[in-house]
Amino acid sequence: MKKILILCTGNSCRSHMAEGILRNALGEGYEVHSAGAKPAGYVHPQAIEVMTELGIDMSGHSSKHLDQFLEAGIDTVITVCGNADQACPTFPGLVNRYHWGFEDPPHAQREGEELVDAFRRIRDEIKLVFEAYASGLKEN
Repeated sequence: MKKILILCTGNSCRSHMAEGILRNALGEGYEVHSAGAKPAGYVHPQAIEVMTELGIDMSGHSSKHLDQFLEAGIDTVITVCGNADQACPTFPGLVNRYHWGFEDPPHAQREGEELVDAFRRIRDEIKLVFEAYASGLKEN
């Protein structure tokens, strides 16, 4: 079973949304996890809310440190923020590594935009990228 780890700095929003979307898109045969270089200790409630709108339940997710996965046999590491990309350690073995950066939803609010709409906008950007990635994986 292929193991994919999605990293962000705080592991509170982007990496969890990407984890939920990718797990949903890939289905069986893959383990998808998320973690952070400096875990916030919680999953942002608005991230949970906007993912529920897609039918993806993240209420059981928790904020984890990337060290938990160093010896887990990870095949692919995907960073979703610049800080995590720079802080990402070298994982043992032959690991595929990708970086797709997204704005941090709690700090991405545009003029006239409600905070929940910033979360939705970034969720939709993540969904577009990670569903395309999943489609490519399933073709191989």
